[in-house]
Amino acid sequence: MDDINIDPKLMVGELSDTDFKLFSMFIYDQCGIKLPMIKKTMLSVRLAKRLRLLKMISFRKYYEYVKSGEGMKKELIHMIDVVTTNKTNFFREAKHFEVLTEKVIPALVHSRPDIRYKQLFIWSAGCSTGEEPYTIAMVMEEFINHHTRLNYSILCTDISTHVLHKASNGIYEDSQLEGIPMQYIKKYTMRGKGRNQGKSRIIPELQDRLTFCRVNLNEGPDFGIKTQMDIIFCRNVIIYFDRETQKKLFEKYYHQLYPGGYLFIGHSETLHGINDQFIPVDVSVYRKPLR
Repeated sequence: MDDINIDPKLMVGELSDTDFKLFSMFIYDQCGIKLPMIKKTMLSVRLAKRLRLLKMISFRKYYEYVKSGEGMKKELIHMIDVVTTNKTNFFREAKHFEVLTEKVIPALVHSRPDIRYKQLFIWSAGCSTGEEPYTIAMVMEEFINHHTRLNYSILCTDISTHVLHKASNGIYEDSQLEGIPMQYIKKYTMRGKGRNQGKSRIIPELQDRLTFCRVNLNEGPDFGIKTQMDIIFCRNVIIYFDRETQKKLFEKYYHQLYPGGYLFIGHSETLHGINDQFIPVDVSVYRKPLR
């Protein structure tokens, strides 16, 4: 007698409270993201995508698999991709980009005049689908065009390989360009034609300024990045971490920054009670002391 074939979509069971706690602890250990019980439904829906793809019917079986040697190599990165939240847009918290060009860059050039003949290193940590680093590149280009010659590069990292792939392509729906000044859209994007109508691509000259790679901010005693940064953007990322993880993260950022370097965090975030080594210079903008 032939086996009855049943669509795996109909077979995925419920995520029990016990299994949710197991996943929650595992996710926290792997990437520092804290998931309270109110996130149970969200986690269930997102993990179910992986179960269906792998034709699994049990969350417990999936948990055991992802923790196995094979799962850690093949599946962990995909689980993190579906679990992480990636919400961003161009010129988000736009005031920061005014601070960048009106205060931060001039201060760096003043304190380190030789930087004009070297390279300014900027890091967009938690870059998601790329809107933040491309925004940084646009305002940097405008600053260079109107003020002083300055070579720069932007390191763009995220824990999700899925969003990094999209970011590196630099292709966006025209509706996603909302927030970009029209003169920048004309200057730094190319409108798609034919099959790509309704989409726009960031110009190659801007893309060449960016380097994309996967970094787990919660992994290891440092980030594995050899270059000291002049500016770090880590905005709206720490809201997913508990206080202890935040303290460790900003200690690592402190060491990753060149003396006199700047750190940008989200407008709703603060370093109060987390790290007192940084000097506040503007709303959610901090500086590492020169000495």
